[in-house]
Amino acid sequence: MTDLATKAGAQNLPDDDVTASLDDHEHELDDVEAFDADRETPGSEADASVEADADGVAEDAETGAEPEAQAGEAEPEAEREDTAPEEVGADGPADEPQTDVPDGQAESEDAEPEPAVEDAETDTDREPDGSVAAEEAATDDSEPEAVVEHLEPEVDVEPDATEALVAEPVSEPVPVAAAPVAASVAPPAPTVLPVPGPATHAEPEVMWAPAEPKRRKRRVGWWIGVPTALVIAALVAASLVLIAPGTSIAGVSVGGMTPGAAADAVSARLAETTLVITGPDGDVEVTGAELAASVQARELANQAFDAHPMWNPAQWFSESEQAIVQLDPDVAKAVLRDAAPSLYTDPVDAQLAFDAESASYVVTPATLGTGIDVDAVRTALQEAFDSGQTRVEFDPVEAPIDPETQTYVADATAYRLNSMLDSIGFYIGGERVVPVDRTLAASWITLGDGPRGTFSIEVDQGAIEAFVETLPALVDREPVNATVVTNSSGTVLRTLSEGVEGRTLESTDGIAAAFAKQIQNADGVYELPITTIPFTTTALARTIEVNLSSQRAYLYENGNLVSSHVISSGLPGSATPTGRFTVNGYSRIQSMGCFEGAPYCVRDVPWVTWFAPDIGFHGANSLRTSLGYPQSHGCVNMWDNEARFVYEWSAYGTEVWVHY
Repeated sequence: MTDLATKAGAQNLPDDDVTASLDDHEHELDDVEAFDADRETPGSEADASVEADADGVAEDAETGAEPEAQAGEAEPEAEREDTAPEEVGADGPADEPQTDVPDGQAESEDAEPEPAVEDAETDTDREPDGSVAAEEAATDDSEPEAVVEHLEPEVDVEPDATEALVAEPVSEPVPVAAAPVAASVAPPAPTVLPVPGPATHAEPEVMWAPAEPKRRKRRVGWWIGVPTALVIAALVAASLVLIAPGTSIAGVSVGGMTPGAAADAVSARLAETTLVITGPDGDVEVTGAELAASVQARELANQAFDAHPMWNPAQWFSESEQAIVQLDPDVAKAVLRDAAPSLYTDPVDAQLAFDAESASYVVTPATLGTGIDVDAVRTALQEAFDSGQTRVEFDPVEAPIDPETQTYVADATAYRLNSMLDSIGFYIGGERVVPVDRTLAASWITLGDGPRGTFSIEVDQGAIEAFVETLPALVDREPVNATVVTNSSGTVLRTLSEGVEGRTLESTDGIAAAFAKQIQNADGVYELPITTIPFTTTALARTIEVNLSSQRAYLYENGNLVSSHVISSGLPGSATPTGRFTVNGYSRIQSMGCFEGAPYCVRDVPWVTWFAPDIGFHGANSLRTSLGYPQSHGCVNMWDNEARFVYEWSAYGTEVWVHY
């Protein structure tokens, strides 16, 4: 109350007016206290808000400041939130101690900072000018609400109180409420008490300011955090697929690239690397792309990423990965020859031909050529690539160039063809029954160029057809029967003639075509299709009979008498033994009885056929002048030519029967 009086004095108001104004304010405060007593809601958030509003009313009453101006300072329109109005009492602390302010300090007191008003919902401290603290708005991660929410009081005004409020007019209007107005809603004019006038006047209508809409919450931290989080997430995701900074492959920096981009960068660098080749016709240039140079770019990029991923800072700025340059030899040779033909001499292929004089195939050796060493080119390209150079001088290195058809290939082909000529012909059961002349066979063959420096063999099937037409006359034959000597029981004692099967060529169809195909494969042995005709065997059962009574020998074949011969058998005391014997040996010429103590000695006895111990048939021309009576030492003497017939006609095992 002292402050009001002091302020009134500063404004030069009449004492009566000051007294009336003070009385009016005392009545107003009494009514507010009565209203608080009726609500009895101490400790609630609404009371806190009402207290804050009442304090504001009291200060306004003391300082004379405009409520709208203070509300605008305490709460910027851009930061207000729309809230549902809450009905609270407009009570203020009536018994709050007041401080007397000297007249000269009225204005300075308006500039003093007001105590912070605690918001009922957000507990946000407000600075004296009504704004939210800057530090709290910048650091708070939650959704900031820089709001001072003023709740519209709901007061039942008694008639007496109303009269008290308007009984004594004051020089300045007294605000009823100090609720701030949102930017979107025009603040209503505060209720102003009428200027004092005549005693009789109309009763003024008391109006309260509408509740402000709740201001939107400030999300400054949220809007700052979301882009930052997105950037961090993008960096993390990128680090999972990118190669670490400072990584290089063969001098090509690939840091910050994906493996695919790194592979492309390495390949592009190699493709543009240029070699300058010096030759007699001047310098020529070839690039890695023209030489079909390549490296395992994708594999190296994957290895670089596996060993040095961006997410691992420990692997940043690592050493360069090695890259081996490779060339396609065929492509490189062709490119280098086209670029510098003067540096090349052509090789000469080996030759193969049939020599009629020797009737065999002979070889002319190949001659090497010269050109640029492809391996030296690859090494130069490797060094340039490793050192990071894109252009390098290259002194050509000479290297031999192999001919397409080399000598060893011609030698191998000649050996196969000559071996074929040694055995070429038509066979039956492994027997070459129709040989083909070497020169004739070579006339059927034409040599050509085969794949990869080999020789092709072409055969004239028509020429072979003419020869095949002569085959039946050379192949067909009649069978030849066999003849054997047996004993009386049929056991074969000797073969007089071998049997030979007959044969007939079945057909000549397809022989020429099949034989031509074999010759192309250097196979000259052709097995003929034939039909065989079996032979028969004639058995001759031969026996010899010696009749000592008639002094004759009889030869039988299959029971038939073949011949009869006069003999001379042994004298008494050395008679020829009788019985059944078999031929057991032969002597073309033999001396008999010529040993110490023997009663006789006969040298060079011819055509001896033995059938008993020391007894046989033999010739006696040198011993006898006549035959037909016993005169020998036991053997059967015959004339030489007849003894030879027995020698050749009989066989081992031929039966001999001696009797009287």
